[in-house]
Amino acid sequence: MSDENGISEILDSVSEEGRRTLTEYESKQALSNWDVSVTETIFAENKLEAVDAARELKYPVVMKISSPEITDKSSIDGVRVGLTSEIEVRQAFGDIMASARTNVEKENIQGVVVQQYVPEATEVVIEVKPDPSFGPTVMFGLSGLWIEVLEDKSFRLAPVSEEDAREMIKEIDGSPILFGAQGATPADIGALVDIIQKISELPVEYEQISELYLDSVFAFEDSASVIDAQIVLSEIEEKKEE
Repeated sequence: MSDENGISEILDSVSEEGRRTLTEYESKQALSNWDVSVTETIFAENKLEAVDAARELKYPVVMKISSPEITDKSSIDGVRVGLTSEIEVRQAFGDIMASARTNVEKENIQGVVVQQYVPEATEVVIEVKPDPSFGPTVMFGLSGLWIEVLEDKSFRLAPVSEEDAREMIKEIDGSPILFGAQGATPADIGALVDIIQKISELPVEYEQISELYLDSVFAFEDSASVIDAQIVLSEIEEKKEE
């Protein structure tokens, strides 16, 4: 398969490093190359690059640790939200890096990612995981207690059609929120359908991809955007010596 969008190059680079888990930045690169809407994100290896990234994106910005060894960034105090000045960016970089070094080896810390700050919106989760019998399976649900406590989720096999994506959204118990119930701002259902469809296509087109976690997708009234993402590659079986 031709790799005009550069996704195979990203996946191969990660595999060659002996990793299965893509960083948030690498994951968003792959998603963006597949025409999935993601928040603009810039990788910064040092404090100066972080300041330049914040200027380019325009304040306020969000900063997160970037390391293939850290998947839950908040748990190690690796996230800063709403930074509004160069002083705050410099301070945040130092604090995040110091916290990261107490949790993982220095060589496994790449730097930080700086991304656009976006206003709060209805938050949804979209995931793809392999089913041993049926292959890639797509999950959709509202973030927070809807998924974590009530287990309010819908599922489909990948790839997902437009009709099935719409049904996935409608069939969860919390769907009225996405349609503006109880004073909530209606979400752009078409934009969510588009993300579900495109995410479902990736593991079908790229067999290297085993799992996709879009644990934070903001659904606005006129758009939807992936705020946080992680792609996990399939395990590579080592060839046995004859």
